[in-house]
Amino acid sequence: MGAIGIFIVSLIASCLLHSVSAATRHYKFEIKLQNVTRLCHTKTVVTVNGQFPGPRIVAREGDRLEIEVVNHVQNNISIHWHGIRQIRSGWADGPAYVTQCPIQTGQRYVYNFTIIGQRGTFWWHAHISWLRSTIYGPIIILPKENTPYPFTKPHKEVPIVFGEWFNTDTETIIAQALQIGGGPNVSDAYTINGLPGPLYNCSSKDTFKLKVKPGKTYLLRLINAALNDELFFSIANHTLQIIDADGVYVKTFKTDILIITPGQTYNVLLKTKPHFPNATFYMTARPYVTGPGTFDNSTVAGILEYESESKHHLKNLPLFKPLLPALNDTNFVTNFTNKLRSLATPQFPANVPLNVDKRLFFTVGLGTSPCDQNKTCQGPNGTKFSASVNNVSFILPATALLQSHFFGQSKSVYKLDFPYSPLHWFNYTGNPPNNTLVNNDTKLMVLPFNTSVELVMQDTSILGAESHPLHLHGFNFFVVGQGFGNFDPIKDPSNFNLVDPIERNTVGVPSGGWVAIRFLADNPGVWFMHCHLEVHTSWGLKMAWLVLDGKLPNQKLPPPPMDLPKC
Repeated sequence: MGAIGIFIVSLIASCLLHSVSAATRHYKFEIKLQNVTRLCHTKTVVTVNGQFPGPRIVAREGDRLEIEVVNHVQNNISIHWHGIRQIRSGWADGPAYVTQCPIQTGQRYVYNFTIIGQRGTFWWHAHISWLRSTIYGPIIILPKENTPYPFTKPHKEVPIVFGEWFNTDTETIIAQALQIGGGPNVSDAYTINGLPGPLYNCSSKDTFKLKVKPGKTYLLRLINAALNDELFFSIANHTLQIIDADGVYVKTFKTDILIITPGQTYNVLLKTKPHFPNATFYMTARPYVTGPGTFDNSTVAGILEYESESKHHLKNLPLFKPLLPALNDTNFVTNFTNKLRSLATPQFPANVPLNVDKRLFFTVGLGTSPCDQNKTCQGPNGTKFSASVNNVSFILPATALLQSHFFGQSKSVYKLDFPYSPLHWFNYTGNPPNNTLVNNDTKLMVLPFNTSVELVMQDTSILGAESHPLHLHGFNFFVVGQGFGNFDPIKDPSNFNLVDPIERNTVGVPSGGWVAIRFLADNPGVWFMHCHLEVHTSWGLKMAWLVLDGKLPNQKLPPPPMDLPKC
């Protein structure tokens, strides 16, 4: 490495960052057990480097990341780099049994990928079972060197990561839910940067405090890493300026409250009061709820605390609390999401596909599957709840889909006939059909390279309408339209926004409604699309796309790395 040498940067998360060149950053993730105490409950959890939440990753646009993951626990593990497009690096995407076999006990794997054309706030998390309840952390991608933000440089940048805490073991919770086919037990608390805050019993000492100075601007990097809930968020007596969604700059607007679904990120600017306010302020989050399932009806709180040179007695200051929307305030959610628009400037264009090669219509929602023999299940009439897309409930195979495709061994692993639209039409948001059974299979949707896709996802009321936060791996997409009721293919497209639609990687399908997205299939490989709620239970909506190689060398998926895990 010559004169550059080897140096170690100590991050807040205590992760080792070795710089082997100006554009390569190496991290080491040791998967290990750690005792963690919250709400007066101590339990042993699976962590990265013994930290909960895990370490933050920091890089610049254009950097290469090499992240060595070493598994010291009995659980199989895989890590997904949420929102990173993984252009021609699908082997590093992470979802177990989709792009890789999981890393087994005592094994290691180096995730090797380059950040291409992206900057902003992303995050990483385990992508197997429910291990992402404790294995998660931020990814901060800074602009290229000497490239400024398209807004005033903030005084300080602070990650705000929402999560969930379960007093009991989450692997036991998910195993029980899969066995009985019902909804899994809900969390005992929400967290901000791993801390539940003072509104829970036995939790006042575990409170995140954001200490600020008067008259300064702070960049808050918001991440919803919660397993199961969309969250309202607000800071009492302060306004937030939205500047970025899912790592894409947006036309800025101000709001007192925002809604963030599992998997989504926002960058927001917080401008503090010009003088010491003689008060402190709660920052709180609680769920937005639709659908028939149970949920954690609680509120996480952190504290915004002003620093003062005159050493005011902070204990005696009044503490203000924000007013959040009602749990089911769909009007607020709709109005907020309708404000989101891409910058659509020459420097940051909105390259939404104007001509569509393939139009797809997917129904999403809950159905049922027969209960296993000699088992008792909690679904309707003794069945198991099963989520489906176009009535197909996706079965993860025992070997990785991408590996099977690349080596031409797919015949017994998956089928290539995922339906383009529902096989049977019905009134999707009206009275549900009598037959609620779904088909359980492993089917992929095949797209030739560079296919422009328009996908309409329609919520259904079969077992109750609910919102679904859908995340697409490998691509960003443009949200060109959304509405309530049944999508009208004749009237609704005339209202699509093809000028400055929001570009992101995770979007909520409205409860009792639909959302339309467009994207260009310019990244060869097998790519997961799934609901970021309970993705690894039968409740979790999921399917996969197979994007074929293009004709040119830079349009083909390279061979897998030598250390790719084996099943």
